[in-house]
Amino acid sequence: MKAEETNIKDAWVLEPDVFEDERGYFYEGFNARKFKEATGFNFTVKQINQSRSSQGVLRGLHFQTGEKAQAKLVSCIEGEVLDVAVDLRENSSTFGQYALVRLSAHNKRHFYIPKGMAHGFLVLTDYAKLMYQVDELYSKENDAGIIFNDPDLNISWGVAEDKMILSEKDQNLPLLKNVKLDF
Repeated sequence: MKAEETNIKDAWVLEPDVFEDERGYFYEGFNARKFKEATGFNFTVKQINQSRSSQGVLRGLHFQTGEKAQAKLVSCIEGEVLDVAVDLRENSSTFGQYALVRLSAHNKRHFYIPKGMAHGFLVLTDYAKLMYQVDELYSKENDAGIIFNDPDLNISWGVAEDKMILSEKDQNLPLLKNVKLDF
């Protein structure tokens, strides 16, 4: 497995060793020992989520607060997405910065997003399926988010806003400056 830290501290892009032949391919989707060796982090999966979204759908930017904050290992198993993590850790040297990673079924990359970061993605193909492995169970009481087009973040999504499809919830998330951060 190849691992490369992104421009934001502690967020990693992982590329598994893929074994392909005329029958198809095989790769380890996650190996705790190899993950620790590559990143220095322990990651214990407590919940696995999957989503399917149509082209132009933007989900995010979401996170959980307090003791229910989640680290995520995100993979795109069909299609392609632009995946985004925003560092919300106030004591971090990369606070307020974001990383963009293209995840696809073709490149088989994984994006490790540590606790204290918001996460979102934009579907670039007809549809995409994502799998999220998380280290903490979902908690409605700790569910939070920031608006995808926060001018202070200035995320370059690469698609005009009128071409994006957002849930009502995601359209009405607050600006980062109006969110109490608790990690």
